[in-house]
Amino acid sequence: MNDLIQEIEPKSVTLETINKYPKEYKELVIRQLMVHAEGELSGADDYIQLFYPLTNDLEEKRICCELAIDELNHYERAALLLRELGQDTSFMLAQKLEERSMYATEGVKECSSWAERALISYLLEAAVVEILKEMADSSYKPLADMCPLVIKEENLHIAHGYRITREMCSEAKGKKEIQLALERMWPVTLDSFGTSNSKRSLLYKKWGLRKYSNQEARENFIAITKPKLEKLGLNVPSNSENRKFI
Repeated sequence: MNDLIQEIEPKSVTLETINKYPKEYKELVIRQLMVHAEGELSGADDYIQLFYPLTNDLEEKRICCELAIDELNHYERAALLLRELGQDTSFMLAQKLEERSMYATEGVKECSSWAERALISYLLEAAVVEILKEMADSSYKPLADMCPLVIKEENLHIAHGYRITREMCSEAKGKKEIQLALERMWPVTLDSFGTSNSKRSLLYKKWGLRKYSNQEARENFIAITKPKLEKLGLNVPSNSENRKFI
């Protein structure tokens, strides 16, 4: 087993060879894909159920629908990989948003303003992309091969959220709304990386399914994102205040 761990490299494990590895490896791949699939499906629901009703602008309503389709496509790609591994995900399609628990989005479900909608796309989807970048170098080749297109499309979502944020920050009233939204969404975003002492994230690293622990990924995200928010004239909240998963 130790030799297998030492030799494991990005994209070195395929569907045909996965059963040569310990059971733990396949279980972790399935868990990682299940969380991703649920998150993408919930993302589609977020755009339609939560964000769409927050605007009366025709173009923004259209964009909500278009981005929801992207999220559904991302779910479908993950579901296909899981089906190949013998894992059915069709039950997720019958679940209501509040019934999904693998990828917790309690803070997103409470979205009540267009400013929060902007930051969810800009910050939370950027947090997701940081994890997807790690998965793009996964030792499990089918998972790694899935990620580049998903990242490309998610980056468009992030750019749209940033554009709304930037435009709102160009006016005093809008900037105040964004700052208020940031107070709530910053800890929610940092919590989305999971607990700092997660044993599973260390197992992902062990098997080449991720590069960083939850805390390392969170710190990388803060280093990238905080200067961008400050450049917009925003005051970034404490990294520990109002957090649920320290």
